Amino acid sequence: MLRPVVLFVVATASLLATIAATNPLRSTSAQQPAVTALVGGTLIDGNGGAPLANSVVLVANGHITAVGRAGTLAVPVGATVISTVGMTLLPGLFESHAHLMLVGHGNYAHWDSVYPARLEQDVIPAAARQSLLHGVTSVRDLGGPLEPIMRVKRKIDRGELQGATIYTSGPFLQHSPYPGTEGFRWGINGVADARAKVNMLADGGASVVKLIDQDEMTMDEVRAIVDEAHKRKLPVVAHAHRPEEIRRGLAAGVDDFEHTGLATAPEYPADIIAALHARTAQGNRPPLYWTPTIDVLTNYSTRRDHAAYTRDPQWYEGLPADITADIKQSLVRLDTLSYYRFVPNRRSTLAPKFKQLRESGVRLLIGTDAGVPANFHGYATAEEMVTWVRTYGMDPMETIRAATYWPALSLGVLDHVGTVDVGKDADIIAVRGNPLMDMSLLRNVVLVMKSGKRVK
Repeated sequence: MLRPVVLFVVATASLLATIAATNPLRSTSAQQPAVTALVGGTLIDGNGGAPLANSVVLVANGHITAVGRAGTLAVPVGATVISTVGMTLLPGLFESHAHLMLVGHGNYAHWDSVYPARLEQDVIPAAARQSLLHGVTSVRDLGGPLEPIMRVKRKIDRGELQGATIYTSGPFLQHSPYPGTEGFRWGINGVADARAKVNMLADGGASVVKLIDQDEMTMDEVRAIVDEAHKRKLPVVAHAHRPEEIRRGLAAGVDDFEHTGLATAPEYPADIIAALHARTAQGNRPPLYWTPTIDVLTNYSTRRDHAAYTRDPQWYEGLPADITADIKQSLVRLDTLSYYRFVPNRRSTLAPKFKQLRESGVRLLIGTDAGVPANFHGYATAEEMVTWVRTYGMDPMETIRAATYWPALSLGVLDHVGTVDVGKDADIIAVRGNPLMDMSLLRNVVLVMKSGKRVK
């Protein structure tokens, strides 16, 4: 049985069709762009206001052309109508910390020695598509080989591949790359070299600059990286694993810190928290962002003890059979992986650190370290959101905005994406039910629209 709102839309469309058919001045279909109408769902637009019930979202030429309520906003004659009754619509999600060159393998040394030649053809496209099918329409990739990632990005942008939009840092910038990682980690040797490397990234199409191990650089090198990046209008994100990494990043003007960090230390040092308060109190400056990537630590033991978890076929969709088999074999015993060696001892420190970050005034972003051992693309993003709400008491609306509005603002692309507003790219997802009441609904995205095209 059709609900009243759907009957109204159908009746309105029928009436308009009758009028159009008898109107000699009507436009031909060749003159009108094809319109898709999402009708009847509750819209959370990403701006933070009250959800809009019985919503109508019109899409044409890849963009949102109108947003309103059924009964007020008419659906054009000939539009393709998608009923979203019983669903909640949201902006496509951002994943703010992913590694598209990784797809969960448990041994970095093996992966880096065997698969570099297959990243562009096999790995990066699969990771980008897996992300998209989970409702992640945009990915901030932090650390990888610049040219292969950019070539995949351009194919996605041109519609030749199906995947999330990629915003990449290209290679990490650090004092000295680890042996065998020179293709995606660039060493810094002096101020001039620091500026040159930033310009190489900017000229190559990077959207952001990624700093790691900045406590091993000179302070002049760190400042040069941040200064040159800002001259090129690129934000700088930096590791926050060690106290001195954070101190130097703050002193140099880093825009975003990554990870909860500080290993098994029970909390952040007082001087760092004081510095965060001082920085976030400066209302005339852009927000200071922090991407805690906390779920991969919080729920490690759950995944370790779930025997079937690493064998789930969805984690390997789009990957060749030999790569899939290799990843599965590498994850047979999560408790033996060096990546997770200290995680059980860190578990009790996560809640106080997350609380300190929230109270410091930093703007938290949803990012997951997707691609690291047993942490799979797309899936990880919703899990991070669920963990923020269920484990750490984060407000559901702000959790959604941390995966939509704020990452778009941080990258300078809020005029294109991040909210469901007229004129923006039609990156829209839908779930059944209300994620403000149950964030776990985002584990099962039922509709994904990217640039106006329905991909799920």
